[in-house]
Amino acid sequence: MTSGRRTGRRTAAVAVLALAAAGCGIRGTSVPVDAGGAPSRVSCKAPASASSAGPSGAGPQASVYLVCGSALAQVERTVPPSKAADPRLPTARALLHELQRKPSADEEKAGFSSAVPQDLKITGHRTGDPVDALRLSIRPDDLPSFALAQLVCTYGASTALGRTHAAVLGGPGDDTAHRYDCSADVLANPDIAENAGWGDPLSEEG
Repeated sequence: MTSGRRTGRRTAAVAVLALAAAGCGIRGTSVPVDAGGAPSRVSCKAPASASSAGPSGAGPQASVYLVCGSALAQVERTVPPSKAADPRLPTARALLHELQRKPSADEEKAGFSSAVPQDLKITGHRTGDPVDALRLSIRPDDLPSFALAQLVCTYGASTALGRTHAAVLGGPGDDTAHRYDCSADVLANPDIAENAGWGDPLSEEG
């Protein structure tokens, strides 16, 4: 009786070891779960070729800030020269067009994109606005944070607009125009546009 129980236990132990070995074999030869490719890396380096030039292919170079990863990066674009006595509004519209234009193949390969809405329009300052104010067809606070940061930094880098590292923007309503500064923090973290307090209200100037 005792010998029979021992034999049964040995048989059961052998069976357990066999199952474990089989289980190990299955785990060793199973197909790995596809968790997707590794995160792709982009250079965020503006192409040096003329592929980033505007449709005209000729004209002065202007700095435009596009989205790359979670930050903004600068590319050079060719914009048509303005012959207006006051070039600010034509320049602002030309730069807006560049922000709305689809990035070139080289720019896309480097990781660039734009968050600026295609239907956004811009007009000049109104009575009561600072003379360098620009009015948008969408309230600045209603724009995507990356889009607002793109506008602010692009306009702030423009020679024709004074290269102030800032932009004075208002919306289509009667709200006061605000000054938005393009700081290193804004370039590195465009979501700062969502923070209350970005943009100082201004009164009429000059």
